[in-house]
Amino acid sequence: MLLELRVENLLLIERAQLRFARGLNVLTGETGAGKTVLAHALDLLLGGRARTGIVRPGAEEAYVEGSFELPGSLLAERGERLPADASEIVLARRVSGDGRTRAYLNGRSANVGDLRDLGASLLTFYGQHEHRKLTIAAAQLELLDETCGPRHAERLRACAEAYHESVRLQAQLDRLDELSAARERELELLEFELAEIAEAALERHEHEELVAARERLRQAGALCAGAGVEALASESAETPGAAQRLAGAAAQLDALAGVDARLTGLGQRLSALVIESRELAGELRDYAEGLEAEQLGGERAGLDGIEERLVVIERLTRKHGGSVQAVLDHAARARARRDELADAKLTLEHASERLREARARLDTHVGTLRRARESAAPRLARSVREHLKSLAMGDAAFEVVLAGREVGPRGGDAAEFMISPNPGVPAGPLREIASGGELSRVMLALMSAASFPTAQSTLVFDEVDSGIGGQTARAVGARLRELARGRQVLCITHLPQIASLGERHFAIVKDTSVQPTRATVVELEQAEVVAELVRMLGADGDDGGARRHARALLRAA
Repeated sequence: MLLELRVENLLLIERAQLRFARGLNVLTGETGAGKTVLAHALDLLLGGRARTGIVRPGAEEAYVEGSFELPGSLLAERGERLPADASEIVLARRVSGDGRTRAYLNGRSANVGDLRDLGASLLTFYGQHEHRKLTIAAAQLELLDETCGPRHAERLRACAEAYHESVRLQAQLDRLDELSAARERELELLEFELAEIAEAALERHEHEELVAARERLRQAGALCAGAGVEALASESAETPGAAQRLAGAAAQLDALAGVDARLTGLGQRLSALVIESRELAGELRDYAEGLEAEQLGGERAGLDGIEERLVVIERLTRKHGGSVQAVLDHAARARARRDELADAKLTLEHASERLREARARLDTHVGTLRRARESAAPRLARSVREHLKSLAMGDAAFEVVLAGREVGPRGGDAAEFMISPNPGVPAGPLREIASGGELSRVMLALMSAASFPTAQSTLVFDEVDSGIGGQTARAVGARLRELARGRQVLCITHLPQIASLGERHFAIVKDTSVQPTRATVVELEQAEVVAELVRMLGADGDDGGARRHARALLRAA
């Protein structure tokens, strides 16, 4: 319950302090006196946006503060956002001249989100055009959902989760489809490169070995000459080689063996040298013969074969990193990427399967919501028709029609409120048939029929009685008073039939004798209530008939 409301420097109101009670509290005043300023003050406490130019001229800032009883539903907030010993909730808002705002919760700085979250549990606001929301299809579906029982919120949440999961999986599948063509082109390129590298059959140090072999073959003649095969190994009688000469010298020393011990030792060393020279001559001869064989075409097809092999290797190294090792590394990466792309096709299939499963779950939740709504729609229609009887619309026909629509977070249903205000007139959509006054009454009937806020929540009505009068106004007032039983209702009204039903009456008075114009808010005593009702009846204060009418309204209350 809202205990007290303080307003400072908000448009016409310089300073106001209102103490409210349980039951029906009414606020009245002349047109332009500032009744809706109080509605705007309450909206600020609920975290609403501050309109430009709301600070009273000449003031630096506007200030709004509301003190509320702490409802049981918010006891868990104590120790978190509220002091542990809090028995009240005080919401406050400051608005500077440039439109910047600051929010407070029990005297401490807070953010607007805190006010919005807590305020939703404390106060429910119905603006003067709130009944127009009944013409919006989404609002009609929401009202129907409020009558579907306590488990319906869980159904809605499950449907929304399934819908968002389906949307996410569809987006993922779309991305995979877009990549499919590019993936196939990349896969073809990888297969070509891997086949090319595999055909080359590269070895890690092959390039260095081939370069060395090519250089050796290019210099084969010089190598043979430099090897000194003829000089060492020749056995020609005309030009004997060094090995043959050493053998001759060794034979001469053998002939003198035993003559001189020292010479015998030298002869033995010379014999060993002869053996070493013959072995060395054989290896040099094998080396020279090997060079000749490579020149003639050996395992690598000679120099031409080496050159052809190097062309293949160097083409691949230029494409893939500059070395045989880089080519081999590229092949390893290409194989991994090929496997990844092959897995991507499988991923696409899995994504399609997950999407099918998610859509099946969504269809299940959509069907569950539809069945709950189909069950609740006739009950809501019957209840609204009963409540319309007490609002001077006893002959009105009212139905809730369900139709299918594109599936969204709230399912696949659209609700249409159909009404026929008068007998014999075909029913039509509420948005097309009902007048402003009829919309106001339908809203009150729906509020009474639907599961509306708990008794701990204050209801605020800002001129929802527009467009009605006479006995209809009285009926609307009676419905508002019924809503106020066991709870607090604040009603800003311009109708005396409704104002007379208030248990506490506040009037907003405009004073144009000061600059800028100032509005004050006062709580009226019984005699002052009569005077205010006379004014609302459009009569002078000394009009006896109007005063009798006003007193009659109060007695009838």
